[in-house]
Amino acid sequence: MWNERYSEAEYVFGTEPNDFLKQEFVIIPAGGRVLCLAEGEGRNAVFLAEQGYQVTAMDLSDVGLNKALKLASERGVEITTQVADLADYQFGKEQWDGIVSIWAHMPEAVRQHVHAQIAPALKPNGAFIVEAYTEQQLTMDAVGGPPATQRERFGSLESLRLELSELEEVMGVETSRMISEGKRHQGVSAVVQFIGRKK
Repeated sequence: MWNERYSEAEYVFGTEPNDFLKQEFVIIPAGGRVLCLAEGEGRNAVFLAEQGYQVTAMDLSDVGLNKALKLASERGVEITTQVADLADYQFGKEQWDGIVSIWAHMPEAVRQHVHAQIAPALKPNGAFIVEAYTEQQLTMDAVGGPPATQRERFGSLESLRLELSELEEVMGVETSRMISEGKRHQGVSAVVQFIGRKK
């Protein structure tokens, strides 16, 4: 599905970084190693590389990641790409100064597998930055997020706090905000935003 979606010439979610990430990325230690989960066409990874981070963008779609490399080249920065499935992805131990999860909506079992690895994978003072749609999105007149048939993929502050309890919570909120990211994320949307730091 994602290869097909990313196969068009335009960038489906645009080429500018996610607003929440742009606002909060400085919590990640400067110049550090950052892993971007389900990074698609690379807009967030490229932005972070422009800020001086060493960035690895991972995604299931090689088509999306090829566009990410093209965007990085056009912007004059380098990123590393990795075609992988979060269902069996191994994050390593104390590998990352930052891990970024923007709209990485996973089935519950996969999400728990991923979240169990976040704290061990972060270096001390490393940060995990998350933005995801909440189930409230289904009531909003906006474009974006999982369909109603995949409710388990929505995020919630409760599940993030539970599954990331090893991290120090820097911020956690469920809110609504205007989103304009390409043609597939548009309108006032219901989101959860979370930042956790390794103690």
